[in-house]
Amino acid sequence: MSGNGAVWGRVRSRLRAFPDRLAACGAEAAAYGRCVQASMAPGGRLRKDLCAQEFEALRSCFVAAAKKTLTGGH
Repeated sequence: MSGNGAVWGRVRSRLRAFPDRLAACGAEAAAYGRCVQASMAPGGRLRKDLCAQEFEALRSCFVAAAKKTLTGGH
């Protein structure tokens, strides 16, 4: 059971790094937010897939950040 301490230490280390890795997605998050905000402006209509391109860029960035966190990459 003492071997699990090393595993949990690595897991905690990766989880601590995750917010910093997500912070690298600021530009994508801002672009998606601007798109949604613009569609919610007076006269605008938020529709499915209206901001799909921006959402996909944000999702891809999050996936890349998660992979770096899981692999311990930089």
